[in-house]
Order: sequence, then C-alpha cells, then structure tokens
Amino acid sequence: MFEKRVLIKDAGHSTGKIVELAGWVHNLRVLSKFSFLILRDRSGTVQCVVDASLFDTRKLNLEDLVILKGKVAEDKRSKIGYEIQTTHIEIVSKAHEQLPILVNKPLQNLNLNLDTILDHRTLSIRQEEISSIFKIQNKLIQSFREYLLKNDFTEIYTPKIVATGTEGGSELFQVKYFERKAYLAQSPQFYKQHMVGAGYERVFETAHVYRAEQHNTSRHLNEYYSLDFEMGFINDETDIMRFEMGLLSYMFSKVREECHKELSLFKYVLPEFKEIPIISLEEACKILLKKFKKDVHGDLDPDSEKLLCEYFDKENGMPLVFVNDYPQSKRPMYAMPHKTKKGLTHSFDLIFNGLEITTGGQRIHNYDMLVQSIASRGLDPESFKDYLEIFKFGMPPHGGLAIGAERITMKVLNLTNIREACFYPRDRIRITP
Repeated sequence: MFEKRVLIKDAGHSTGKIVELAGWVHNLRVLSKFSFLILRDRSGTVQCVVDASLFDTRKLNLEDLVILKGKVAEDKRSKIGYEIQTTHIEIVSKAHEQLPILVNKPLQNLNLNLDTILDHRTLSIRQEEISSIFKIQNKLIQSFREYLLKNDFTEIYTPKIVATGTEGGSELFQVKYFERKAYLAQSPQFYKQHMVGAGYERVFETAHVYRAEQHNTSRHLNEYYSLDFEMGFINDETDIMRFEMGLLSYMFSKVREECHKELSLFKYVLPEFKEIPIISLEEACKILLKKFKKDVHGDLDPDSEKLLCEYFDKENGMPLVFVNDYPQSKRPMYAMPHKTKKGLTHSFDLIFNGLEITTGGQRIHNYDMLVQSIASRGLDPESFKDYLEIFKFGMPPHGGLAIGAERITMKVLNLTNIREACFYPRDRIRITP
C-alpha cells in the first residue's frame, strides 16, 4: 500500500510530478469549490489543494489517516516552498471520536493542564511542540552515546532485576522473582564498576532506573532514563568533571546544529563554554549566605540550586556550576573519602539552570576500604560479596557519573515539570497510560 510513499520533506524534489503522500489530516478548511487540507507526517506538514469535484472533503475528520496523490507545485508563499495539487485521496483509518486534545494549534493556545496531556499522552505527542521535546531529547541521548564511543568507551547493558540495592537504602521497588525477593535497579553503578574492573576500563549505559521515593514534585520521577558512564585510571573526581565539560559541550552543540526547527518553539538554554566553574560545597554555602542572605546549613535545597545558577549566570554568562567536596554522610558507601579533607568525599553535583542534573565522583577502589565503608553504614558486607569480589583482584582508580535525561531536557527547554520531558511518566500516583 505504501510502496511509492514519499515523505513530505522530500516531495519538493519532485516539482511538477505526481507524488504519493500518506499521513494525518492536520487541518482542513472547506470552501464551496475547493478545500485546503494540511497533511502531516513524521517529517512535517504540507498544504494540499483539493478540488471539490474530485473529492468531498466533508467526509474527512481531523486526524484521519489518508493516502493522498497529487502534483507538486511551487508556492513561494509556503514555508516549504511548495504545495500539493491533489488528484486522489484514500481514507485508510478514520478518527472515530471527537478529539480529546487538539494537536494542530500551539500548546499555549490549547489551555490544557498537564494531567489532561498525560492522560492522552500518545495523542498529545502528535502536537508539534510536545513532539519536539522528545526529538531534542533523542538528540541529547544520541550525542551522549556518540561522544563516549568517540572516546573509546564500550556500551554495556546491565540487569534491571537485582538482588540488592545499589545505594543500600530502602528506596527500592520489590518484585516477586519466582520463590525469591528481588528489586528493580536503582542504578547500574555496581555493574559499571565491575566492567571497569573486568578490563574494559571505560564503559557507559543509557537505560531506565527505578527509585521508590515517596516524593511527588515537579522535579522527580520514580522511573527515569539515566545516562551513565564509568572510567578507570583517574586521579580524582576532577578528571570526571573535566570529561563531562567536553561531553556536555558536544551534546549541546549537536542539538544547536541539528534541531533548529524544534528549538525555535522554546526559550531554550544551550550555553557554549570551554570551562564550567568548580566550587566546593563550603564555597557554595558562603556564596548563598553572602549574596542572598541564605543560610543552608551545609546542604543545598532546590531554591539554593536556582540561586547558585543565577549567580554564575551573572558572573560567567552561563547557568552552570560544579559543586564538589560533599560530606560522606550525604554520599553512597562507594564514594571515595577525600585525601586531605576529613569527613568529605571526592564527589560532585553539576547544577544546570537551577537544577542538579548530574551526580558523580571518584569511587573507592581499595577492597579493605570499601568493606569498611559498607560496614560503617550499618550494612553487612556479606550481602555485597558479589559486588566486592572484583575489588580483590586489582581494581583501578575509577569514577563516573549519571545524568538524568529528563532533567537535562527539562532545563535545556525551560520546562516547568519533569513529566513534560518523559514519554510516559511513572510517579507516586501515575502508572498509566
């Protein structure tokens, strides 16, 4: 049926010729002698002029799926430079009900709340602005993978059903695994470290992770897509931060270069940089107290993250800052204790446009130190024997990070809620569609 189909974006190469298009009826204006039909496919939209004597367009509904044949005619008034003079329309699949969401208008004109958009998620993605969010997100993830492959990383694929929690806490989704208990993975952290120790040295994964956290905020999801990497033979966490500077610069440049149309729909934030400032948590607290009269008592809350980004945006023209030297009490058991600053770790967060989008750092590679760290958290090292084994056999100094794909998309596009940057959100109350 679709063997001769041409995408709308390619039809302009066939000026003066008959082409066959297929897509959805995006808009329709019916006049007495002819109609203007806007056809949409994955590549864009085109105006199709329909003679009333050839086809009665009153049979059509918005979002009907049709096959349309017609002559490609130059039209300088059109954004794409041509229109279709229709000779034939075949209805393939009817839209049987009144649309719960109109997808042919700008999002700001639809007056929809987020719950309505998410309740009808698959249909809402047909709307151009919403669809563009995920095209930009796709480019961010694709360029993440590209950069790591260019830098000699190996892509890995780790289990999402695990026997123990990565963080050792209670924020785990328990599942029945035949006769045993199992859990959904909070992170690929243990497996990333294992693959470094297995000899790959540099590994990455992009996959869903699961956190059974009780919060229900505009910045949290219980299932999210994590962009992770781990690399061996590092000196400390600054090697990871320096690498992320190059990674983000590459990701942002790719989006700027290849998503012009999609970006035009947003007030986006894609800073260009060679360096991102690095400050300690102590320095961050001093800035907040001095510049904003805000005493955070050694910890950063959401408001603090926004204020820090405002400060560095004014100072450097970009809302980005690394914060390192976090206390051991605020970091997982595998975080490397600081060499010279007692009670602190070689770990960091990257705060972008008012939100932490990355957590990372150097990991403990010494077996005895790691066993001691696990025990100091009140955990039984025996429960982590599979994780610990590789550390007995020459584990290199290593570290890595995780970037939340929805979070970085949210902040690049200045979205107000992280659910807008997730195809099908899973949060404290939503498990459908």
